[in-house]
Amino acid sequence: MTSAEYYLLDVFTDQPFTGNQLAVFLNADGLDASTMQALAKELNLAETVFLDADTGPNHYPMRIFTPTQELPFAGHPTVGTAQLLAELGLVDRQQTLVLQPPVGELAISYEQGRVTFTTAQTAKVTDSMLDHASAAILLGLDRHQVMGDPVVASCGLPFHLIQLRDLAALQTIRISEAMWAKAVASSSAEQVYLYVIEASDNAETVLRSRMFSREHGLCEDAATGSAAAALTGYLANKQSRQSRQSRQSNALHCRIHQGVEMGRSSVIYTAANGPIKPGLVTVSGSAVVIGRGVLTTHQ
Repeated sequence: MTSAEYYLLDVFTDQPFTGNQLAVFLNADGLDASTMQALAKELNLAETVFLDADTGPNHYPMRIFTPTQELPFAGHPTVGTAQLLAELGLVDRQQTLVLQPPVGELAISYEQGRVTFTTAQTAKVTDSMLDHASAAILLGLDRHQVMGDPVVASCGLPFHLIQLRDLAALQTIRISEAMWAKAVASSSAEQVYLYVIEASDNAETVLRSRMFSREHGLCEDAATGSAAAALTGYLANKQSRQSRQSRQSNALHCRIHQGVEMGRSSVIYTAANGPIKPGLVTVSGSAVVIGRGVLTTHQ
């Protein structure tokens, strides 16, 4: 028998027992994929990270698993892993950290007490199998509570994006299993990201969101950085088209609150159309280490 040490973190928050939970295994080079999947299933968190030894200064290969599958990219594992490496003194905060998940290299910096990374892929937006009417049926809402037709957006992981009219609609949704099977499970994106724009000005757009998937039956996520990136890329694209017509600045800064309805409040900061390459998105947030443990692998 061999053992594998891991750390537990709460991500996209600066308060323990809020935000999204994460486990990170360090020095995971000796673990094969089936063992990684078994460990992630045993811990049963939204995501678990397995980090190989560094391949150079501030460069770490990483793999991300849910309890049932490996992911090419996810936001809260990226932020949490970067925060852990910094707290353990394994990286230099003054230099760029590079994490290497399957989607591609993620450049990470430490600014204003938060971890900030830039997506490896530009935002891609396509049509959703859901339309205005079917989205309302999916969510158990009246049609006027859904703001237009959904889209699918991705910066490495795709989500159906559905804008709702107000917080009342966001708080009272009831997912239809039949419509999920018809229009979500059979599509290219098996996650649904709901959002409400609470306030918007030239400085910042404030949103509330919820994310649902079928990881273990129907489940909700407390903080979803990959979905926040996809949404920001989509909104930035819309704003950019409008800005070209009005000749105004098209930089977009978002503060996205998620997990409120679950009792695990989180805050995700995103930006696009600023100094980074058009189409890419920056995602920022905090994380706190709350514990550590050891699992036996039997390899």
